Amino acid sequence: MENILKYLKERPYPGRGIMMGKTLSGKIFYSYFIMGRSVNSRNRVFERTPDGLRTSACDYALMSDPSLIIYHPVRDLAEGVIVTNGNQSDTIRDFIKSGKSFYEALYTREFEPDAPNFTPRISAIYLPKGEFIFSILKTENGVDCDRFFYSMRLGPGEAAFISTYEGFGEPRPSFSGEPIRFKLLTEDLREFSELIWEALDEENKVSLYTVMGPDGLVINKYGRS
Repeated sequence: MENILKYLKERPYPGRGIMMGKTLSGKIFYSYFIMGRSVNSRNRVFERTPDGLRTSACDYALMSDPSLIIYHPVRDLAEGVIVTNGNQSDTIRDFIKSGKSFYEALYTREFEPDAPNFTPRISAIYLPKGEFIFSILKTENGVDCDRFFYSMRLGPGEAAFISTYEGFGEPRPSFSGEPIRFKLLTEDLREFSELIWEALDEENKVSLYTVMGPDGLVINKYGRS
């Protein structure tokens, strides 16, 4: 647990991040956070929905471009769950419902068109057979899309993390390497959420959503005006 907290504290801008795994008692766990530097990116809150989670404007009068910041990051499946940093959640859900795969869905998508950063699309899914798959779609040249998939077996108390960026830089450097494994040493939903929230940069953090088994918790930095 200390490793993931240290990792986050050392990086003032990992962007958006996904954690997924199992609690010590074997319950499914996942967490998603968003950060922002612009007014448009910070003007957001998380709202729970019957089938997961959506982002929404905190103040609609300040919303300048909703195209890449308003989406459903979490979509529950009949069995399993999808967590992503964009509207590819819907693409994955639709493909799964039609009998196709996580991989097939993401071969129809690529990085975000937000030059010069070309923000990666990060995604994770838990499937009924106990498999966790993480993915990142990113580019080195702003044209070609590199697609990376990591199929992982995570036991009780094990989780993994992936984010869009490594930290600050112009353009911002994309996350690189395999998802970061860490030990999930607490099953206290609030305690875990507060530890992660405190580890995120105070100026840039926006919202956090964590689920352990049937229970979920939302933390929003900004309320509605």
